[in-house]
Amino acid sequence: MRWIKTAGLTAAVFLLPTSLILFGCVKKDSQPQKKAVPSITVWHWMTDREQSFLELAKRYEQAAGVRINFELYAPSEAYSQKVRAAAQGATLPDVFSVLGEKRDFSAFVKAGYIRDLTPYMEENNNSWKNKFSPKALAVNEFIEGNNYGIKPGIYGVPIDITTIMMLYNRDLFAELGLDPKRPPRTWEEFINIGKKIKASKKQGLVSGWGEIWMIDCLANNFAFNIMGKDKVLATIRGEVAYTDPDWVRVFTLFKEMQDNGLLYNGLVSMVNKTAEQLFSNGKAVFSFNGSWGVNVYRGMNPLLEYGVMYPPKVSDKFPVSVWGGAGSSFMVSDKSPSKEEAIKFLKWLTEKEQQVYLAQQTKNLPANKEAISAIPDELAEFSQAIEYATHPRVWGVGEFPQVIEAFDKGIQSIIIGEKTPEAIAAEVQKIKERELAKKRR
Repeated sequence: MRWIKTAGLTAAVFLLPTSLILFGCVKKDSQPQKKAVPSITVWHWMTDREQSFLELAKRYEQAAGVRINFELYAPSEAYSQKVRAAAQGATLPDVFSVLGEKRDFSAFVKAGYIRDLTPYMEENNNSWKNKFSPKALAVNEFIEGNNYGIKPGIYGVPIDITTIMMLYNRDLFAELGLDPKRPPRTWEEFINIGKKIKASKKQGLVSGWGEIWMIDCLANNFAFNIMGKDKVLATIRGEVAYTDPDWVRVFTLFKEMQDNGLLYNGLVSMVNKTAEQLFSNGKAVFSFNGSWGVNVYRGMNPLLEYGVMYPPKVSDKFPVSVWGGAGSSFMVSDKSPSKEEAIKFLKWLTEKEQQVYLAQQTKNLPANKEAISAIPDELAEFSQAIEYATHPRVWGVGEFPQVIEAFDKGIQSIIIGEKTPEAIAAEVQKIKERELAKKRR
């Protein structure tokens, strides 16, 4: 009985302050509370667009009452690692990007990390979809019968487009006795300019060929011109060998460029930022770079006089092509509780007014077709090239990473004189056959 009385007394002692606390809490909660502002988190790697993004975030919050938290993680390699780690840890933000090859993109879609945006693109008679060039959408689209087993649809939103072209220094052209308004159009003209560069002790083409994807880009341009898209894709499918004479010709072009003074010394280990600095400072006659370079060159040397040109035509059999399409794209996390709000924001971001602002501030080509008229003059050539654009992410088939690496590093070996084009063709084909055999098992 003593224990019961003691327990009752103890309970009473504790209940009194508890009831007062609860009463106080109820009284406090009855007061009006300030409503929390909904927010969307966006991860990106684009240092050149950070300030513009922050300004647009302010404008959107004022217009829609939704806070947009742009979080910058650079460089792009570090960004990609962060996104992969976040996917594994189920901590992806509302909006993010998948950089890299189409197979990487497809892996995220298969895992359920990316929202299919097709219904949103097609609602109201395709009103959102029609804002974009088909070439811009294609990079983020999986077509019927794609090799990745992904349901056909559009899984990303382009915020700008890009094309990768050649550029030439007009002042150095004049010094070489060339017409500053007429770049080379054929391979023969290109080679002859190389001979003049070599004789004058100047330096030829700069590009970030230490980042081997840029070698892959130019090599594919040549391949499409020499043998056409169908034969290139047949090679990827394993139906045509890399020892085919057309592929040997592609490899040989890089040897001819090196032998005729068209390549900058040390090109194979050069990062693109170094290449951009050299070209902007007048140290190289040619550059191979993307439309993003317009903003870079202006910042490094506003007085630089340069022109934009297509890669020189090697063959008359097929048209010249360039890599291009969506430059930067955003995907919406299908795991996000705020995915509908995130999609509304991306619709706003790709409307004409916001696209014009981004184009003028960052000198990138807008994804919205209605905003193209507002681009600076120096971007016009890059913009027109979208008609001839292609990209591995739109082909529906993908080459084995091991083959791509052997292909690009093989070209580096050709440039520095370690191996012949024929030897590299044989090595690449050997790796291709090995990977095909693995796939069949």
